[in-house]
Amino acid sequence: MELFNGILSIHGVSFLMISVIAIAALGYVLGRITIKGISLGTAGVFIISLLYGCIFYKQLSSEINTDFVGSALKIVDNLGLILFVTAVGFIAGPNFFGNFKKNFKSYVLLAVIIIFSAGLVCAGCVLIGRNFTDLTSEEFTAMLSGILSGALTSTPGFSAAKDAVGTDHLQSIVSVGYAIAYIFGVIGVVLFVQIIPKLSKANMEKERALLIPASKSDGKEKKAAKLIEMDSFGIMPFALAAFFGIIIGSFKFGNFSLSTTGGCLLVSLIFGHFGHFGKFSVTPKDSTLKVFRELGLMFFLIGAGVSGGAKFVQYFDAVYFIYGIILTILPMVIGYLFAKYVLKLSLLNNLGSITGGMTSTPALGTLISTAGTENVASAYAATYPVALISVVLVEQFLIILFK
Repeated sequence: MELFNGILSIHGVSFLMISVIAIAALGYVLGRITIKGISLGTAGVFIISLLYGCIFYKQLSSEINTDFVGSALKIVDNLGLILFVTAVGFIAGPNFFGNFKKNFKSYVLLAVIIIFSAGLVCAGCVLIGRNFTDLTSEEFTAMLSGILSGALTSTPGFSAAKDAVGTDHLQSIVSVGYAIAYIFGVIGVVLFVQIIPKLSKANMEKERALLIPASKSDGKEKKAAKLIEMDSFGIMPFALAAFFGIIIGSFKFGNFSLSTTGGCLLVSLIFGHFGHFGKFSVTPKDSTLKVFRELGLMFFLIGAGVSGGAKFVQYFDAVYFIYGIILTILPMVIGYLFAKYVLKLSLLNNLGSITGGMTSTPALGTLISTAGTENVASAYAATYPVALISVVLVEQFLIILFK
């Protein structure tokens, strides 16, 4: 039985749904494997997604119209981002503004240091590498700009780079660079936030105490009991925050926009901070937020991983992969050392800020598990918006500089 004029079939759609479920199951099995206390966690889903994309993407495309497959994966990707980022905003909201006010300069400075150091490293790679490539100067710049956005796992940066290069040919090269670098961009930060506490032999109980668990014993709980809840799980306020976040994120100012990610984060932070509007509660249950956070991260990694895996096989070049490793590791290490020795941030505030500065959604999920507290989300949420704007500006500047 054919639907939508033969674009897809029930068999094909079933194949797609089974694929998503199977990837999730195998990914969590892989993520559970622990070596010397280090594991991939939810990023295991990303590895399985990449392998699936490499091996089965053609079969998936033959079962369903190729354009539909790409669109369906993009929907899975975007739905995941919306669920994850909105949940993070609600979780961080109660402590976010107090934390941001206290450490405003540190968060802004650290985000700028991370992104602009990444830009300088990328510029260095362009200046040196263009002498050893068969690509034209414009093509090589487009490739490195894509690698930079992939190394920082930045969708807005990727979008800005594509807009800046102009032609369809150069835009496809940006996409290739993004796909190649994205793999280590995800895995590198996920491993970093687990390795650093191990190397520093951190006392997690002590580090959690330094995070700001601002006391909530100000009578809000008693007041909350009298509020009207729209549903027992708090799904309605969650959906409302996501709805307004998507609308706000769709507005463009020149080539810049907050994007769906930034819009949902902003609105959910505000909802999470106030907790209620009048007599109506806008605070989802903690259990709801935890489920949506994990479910969203899983969907995001599947959508990005399967489509990235298909491109990875076609365009992989070891040299470009090395560029991606460099552009992930150096800014992250520079940011960590700057936060530790100059800004004097505590370990978990430092690592939370690093995940925001590197715009790494998967790494935040891993850090929450590693730290044993969701308070690290406040540091991520404070650094992320500054990094978001900075990476868009850096991408555009690099392309103008080397055009």
